[in-house]
Amino acid sequence: MQTPIPTVLITGASTGIGATYADRFARRGHNLVLVARDKGRLDALATRLRSEARVEVDVVQADLTVTADLERVEARLRTDDRIGILINNAGAATESTFANPDVEAFDRLIRLNVTSLTRLSAAVIPRFLDRGAGAIINLASVVGLAPEIGLGPYGATKAYVLALSQSMQNELGPKGLYVQAVLPAATRTEIWERSGRDVNALKGVMDVSEMVDAALVGFDRREPVTIPSLPEVSQWAAFEAARKAMLPNFINSHAAARYRK
Repeated sequence: MQTPIPTVLITGASTGIGATYADRFARRGHNLVLVARDKGRLDALATRLRSEARVEVDVVQADLTVTADLERVEARLRTDDRIGILINNAGAATESTFANPDVEAFDRLIRLNVTSLTRLSAAVIPRFLDRGAGAIINLASVVGLAPEIGLGPYGATKAYVLALSQSMQNELGPKGLYVQAVLPAATRTEIWERSGRDVNALKGVMDVSEMVDAALVGFDRREPVTIPSLPEVSQWAAFEAARKAMLPNFINSHAAARYRK
């Protein structure tokens, strides 16, 4: 019997990266569950994809920083056996920096970029494990590797997404699951305007379609980490090798000699 094509649940699906993922997976024949705050945009996207790709599209209006909304999406992931791919795309940046902190904005940022992503992943993983299959795509950012860029806590949230994705892949990969961390560089989406920045003032901004298409090549290759803008994969390999070379030296009963008088 032919295995059914899994349904894809996408957060932050009303525009930008999320909407582009929706388009690409629909054209691959996947039914969709689209989650975002803007129901008007979701409905318009769903109508277009139903017509153009002849797939089923469910719309879920939800603000993932609101506990009740987040719990509704978690429940869907726990119980809907059709969903076999989760794309944690919903995310935000903030104008606030540590020199001029807005702690409420920081809190909202962490609830969306960190807490909701973690909880949604935790909701779906037990069902994936029972099946022995399933995929999670987590949208991180190259900023998670580059604190020098200076986007306040945004980069820290994306470093978390990368570390979490790698941890999940290490644990769950041998059990049949696949977790991909996607690290875009600057991408032409509405996140810049929403965080008070002018995208046209930035250098090297990638078109969202090109970014998602490259990320899907990585997905098809089952890369654990995909960086669409990085020309030489050997640089990432060297970075990972240097990190792993330090691991044995982290486990010591005494401080390093350079810290002892």
